[in-house]
Amino acid sequence: MVRDDLYITVPSFFRCPISLDVMKSPVSLSTGVTYDRSSIQRWLDNGNNTCPATMQVLQTKEFVPNRTLQRLIQIWSDSLHHPLHSPHSPTSTHSLSLPSKNQILLAISDLQTRTHNRIDSLAKISRFAQDSEENRDFLVRTECFVPLLVGFLDIVNGGVEFLEQVVTALDLVIGKMEDREGLKNLILKRQGEGEKQSLDSLFIALQQGSHAAQIASVRVLTSVAVDVESKLLIAEKEGLVSELLKLITPEKDPDLIDNCLSCLVAISSPRRSKMKLVRLGAVKVFSKLLWASNMSVSVTEKVLKLVETVFSTKEGRSEICEDSACVAAIVNKVLKVSSVATEHAVTTLWSVCYLFRDQTAQEAVTNANGLTKILLLMQSNCSPQVRQMSVDLLKIFRVNSKSCLSSYDTKTTHIMPF
Repeated sequence: MVRDDLYITVPSFFRCPISLDVMKSPVSLSTGVTYDRSSIQRWLDNGNNTCPATMQVLQTKEFVPNRTLQRLIQIWSDSLHHPLHSPHSPTSTHSLSLPSKNQILLAISDLQTRTHNRIDSLAKISRFAQDSEENRDFLVRTECFVPLLVGFLDIVNGGVEFLEQVVTALDLVIGKMEDREGLKNLILKRQGEGEKQSLDSLFIALQQGSHAAQIASVRVLTSVAVDVESKLLIAEKEGLVSELLKLITPEKDPDLIDNCLSCLVAISSPRRSKMKLVRLGAVKVFSKLLWASNMSVSVTEKVLKLVETVFSTKEGRSEICEDSACVAAIVNKVLKVSSVATEHAVTTLWSVCYLFRDQTAQEAVTNANGLTKILLLMQSNCSPQVRQMSVDLLKIFRVNSKSCLSSYDTKTTHIMPF
């Protein structure tokens, strides 16, 4: 039994309702009340057929191990033997204000058992998680914690403020979860005949939440977009892609833009997702971002990646080729941002001008001084793949130049009288 002294507060739900000691082997009756195995077994062996805490008549005297609670008690017990700070050692003002592991376990208990003050409990947990990697590991190892948070996502009528705290806490620990497939199933899977409401709640946080909650919800969505099924579930959520496109306009916060683009990159690989982006006017949105002067390297790389992605569809190619401003913006980013950005830009230009021989796009590249960019690129330290695409593009423009000269000479010959 763990000692309860001046320095240790035992969470009340760790105590057996019969013995009042910390439970060593917690088991739950059919009434849902948990007891220490030895205590409840002794109660039942004495001929009792009721639940000691509620006095309800038991339909069955069988009980099941409460492994989640046992794990919580074990983590709590371990923290006592390896405390972050000795209660007698000097501590900084910061460490005094930071919740202890015991307080966090109590906060998780409050989330499970109480319907009031949940926002305060979540805020305390988020503050604890923000402090260190170790704290985030601790929360993820607390087996009931992440499922509890996801369960709160299904409460769509809990209010935006509560939802913001849930999404923020989930975002803080999600990076520590190795089982992304399991996380995806928790958040996106269907149960019975109805669909889980988690996606609805994440969408509400994206639409109505604070700036921080918007970023957190987008990061959670990106984390669970791990396969075709999850990518399509997110992309086909009514209004979600439209909202993401609205949030990546140049006047928005750079961090929000970057995270929204990461989400779009994550969900855009299925063909249906690409088609939806094109239908919603994504090409014009991307073009505006590429022309914006204050965009970071990361943002530019992701926009060019998305342009390359939507270009793989016939409809996407048509949109890009008809938008001379978009083609010119792509040309403008060659050799100007990063090797990654250059590769995405050249791949798109090579596809539109060389592979599909679109004359409108070729003219737009020429008008944007693309030939000079290609010549400079061939002289740079670019990758073999980019160099080969540059050679192919140069061939196309040389052929076009000869064709134009030939056409000009022919016209000139016809109008000369001698």
